[in-house]
Amino acid sequence: MASSAALAPYQAEYIELALKWDIIRFGGPYTLKSGRQSPYFFNAGLFDTGLKLQKMAECYADCIVESGIEFDMMFGPAYKGIPLVAATAMALAKNHGKDVPFCFNRKEAKTHGEGGNLVGAPLRGRVLVIDDVITAGTAINEAVVIINSQHNARLTAVVIALDRQERASEESNESAIMQVEQRLGVKVYSVVTLSQIIEHMKHTRGEETKDDIEGMLAYREKYGCIS
Repeated sequence: MASSAALAPYQAEYIELALKWDIIRFGGPYTLKSGRQSPYFFNAGLFDTGLKLQKMAECYADCIVESGIEFDMMFGPAYKGIPLVAATAMALAKNHGKDVPFCFNRKEAKTHGEGGNLVGAPLRGRVLVIDDVITAGTAINEAVVIINSQHNARLTAVVIALDRQERASEESNESAIMQVEQRLGVKVYSVVTLSQIIEHMKHTRGEETKDDIEGMLAYREKYGCIS
């Protein structure tokens, strides 16, 4: 299990910002899509100002560079992936000198002008998908269909904000991320994991957030799957 000291600087910053801006929210229970009652809720949609989006994208970019992923372009699945992929491309260019092409899809194909359902650079080569979380893998599955429909394009990896590290279903011992990795044969990277959030809060907040930490630990004990 990662300790706070083992976190990369961008990971510690991401957790601090998520806590400061209530991206990670406590005081539940919150009902998830799975129907589970969670003591915390993560909503990347609340990175909803220019500064917040910039800071989040910088953490994505740092994660990408640190991971050493080899890719030719990035793809953002509609809708949440659209601002994520654009902002991450800007952060890669500004902070790392990497001018990376990107594109995203429309939910409905455009029937006039240039037409089609893709916007941005041509979708080709090794494609890195940028998204917020993986719950059931639906958005990733849709992205793979789009990528595979393009000549000479293939999925090479996925980067998300948070790995909740919980079982995909009551019948499975695998997380949704594990299932995606096995099904698609690619690696899913996360900016942070639930374990890292817990350990960081233990080291930086201690008694102040004892109840929140204990709630996450109990939830992980019941549904956890360390990926």
